[in-house]
Amino acid sequence: MLAQYIIENRTTVRAAAKKFGVSKSTVHKDISERLPQFNRALYLQVREILEVNKAQRHIRGGIATRKKYRGE
Repeated sequence: MLAQYIIENRTTVRAAAKKFGVSKSTVHKDISERLPQFNRALYLQVREILEVNKAQRHIRGGIATRKKYRGE
């Protein structure tokens, strides 16, 4: 369910963890260690989305910092 949620919503690990009420480390462990054993194809789809999120992380951080200091 966790992997399908990430794929359908193209969400971040943090957002998925919040939605399912678990920690980010639990999401990482489930996706990176447990999922490949059960469904390799699903794992590859999720990993692709998480790689894109990781590449965009610095951009989101800069936007959040800008909003913080502008008082938004």
